Amino acid sequence: MRTPDNSLRLSRRGFLQSSAASTVAVGAISTLVQGPAWAAELKSVAPDAAPTLLRMVRDMYPHDRLADSFYVKALATIDVGDDTQPRILDEGAEALNAAARKLYGKPYVAIKEEADRVAALKSIEATPFFQKVRSDMVTALYNQPEVWTKLGYEGPSAHKGGYLHRGFNDIDWLDEI
Repeated sequence: MRTPDNSLRLSRRGFLQSSAASTVAVGAISTLVQGPAWAAELKSVAPDAAPTLLRMVRDMYPHDRLADSFYVKALATIDVGDDTQPRILDEGAEALNAAARKLYGKPYVAIKEEADRVAALKSIEATPFFQKVRSDMVTALYNQPEVWTKLGYEGPSAHKGGYLHRGFNDIDWLDEI
């Protein structure tokens, strides 16, 4: 007959503390393995490449007042892949991480200083990946009417008669001459 080992007694408080810590640890590990939840919105981008792409586009089009959701929506727009380069975003993210490791010994998203990340971006700016992201993100990001509001743009005015009679010349912040 086996006797229970009473040396490992666990109090109710200890059980709750260890359970909570275990839950947090499992959540953190699953996030690292599967990538962030928003990465599921991307069709062809691998979950581990998504954070690199998000950091990249935030550095290329920096607007502190815009939430990540606007950039994720824009990334989902350009994440269509084409027949000639179906994995260009994944491969480009890998190339950017390789360039960052070569320059700073760590992946792109781990670089804290913006100037260092910009240097890593400059090292790949001639690649088709960089050119695709640069050109596609212009329309993908700035064609979102929600972004217009955040940036202070009223939107197109043609259907309202144009800008001429909509306060275009109202420069109330300029002192009169």
